[in-house]
Amino acid sequence: MLLRNSPHKDPKKNSPLKGQGIIKDSPHERCCFTDVQIDRVRHCFPANAIFKSFTPTALSDFVSDTWVAFPVTPFTIGYTYPFPAFTQSFFSLTGISYIQAMPMIWRVLYTLERFIEQEGIDLGMAELSEMYDLTTFGSCRYLFKRKAGEDHPVLKVTKNDTNWKRRFFFVRRDTIPNGKDLPKEWATHGRIEDPGRITIRFVP
Repeated sequence: MLLRNSPHKDPKKNSPLKGQGIIKDSPHERCCFTDVQIDRVRHCFPANAIFKSFTPTALSDFVSDTWVAFPVTPFTIGYTYPFPAFTQSFFSLTGISYIQAMPMIWRVLYTLERFIEQEGIDLGMAELSEMYDLTTFGSCRYLFKRKAGEDHPVLKVTKNDTNWKRRFFFVRRDTIPNGKDLPKEWATHGRIEDPGRITIRFVP
């Protein structure tokens, strides 16, 4: 089993996790990704990355100046951190945190990354915005919505994922590339187009 680096001990340099009040506390939302499971994704990060020990009461909207939340999904489908340019551009453009992206978003981005890498296709955010809108149906978690009247550009990305909301972990910001620049709160912006749905339009 891979050993995790120990969290920093200086309390003056640690900012505790705190909820934003976006995710309601319930057994269906609390973190279930244990220390043993954290060790299994350790290799997806730079060697000096420090991981926070499993906190069973943590919710995915917990934020801190010290720690940043990561969903497990991208690392189970092949991603490593830092994320490649196309994927990171998406998050930089929209302003959403990694943890706000539902599994479907990660699968679409990863598939398009493979096209870029293997086929040499030139894809950017302008092309992505022609294929999808970014939508939420609640709790400020986002997914892609295909354009009206169009087929899904990327197939087999909408399958169900067991416990995906509860499978996340925290990494110390100052031990990973660009960690200090990652969002420190969830993005809740958007334009209401109909009751219960918020669509964020991509802006070039």
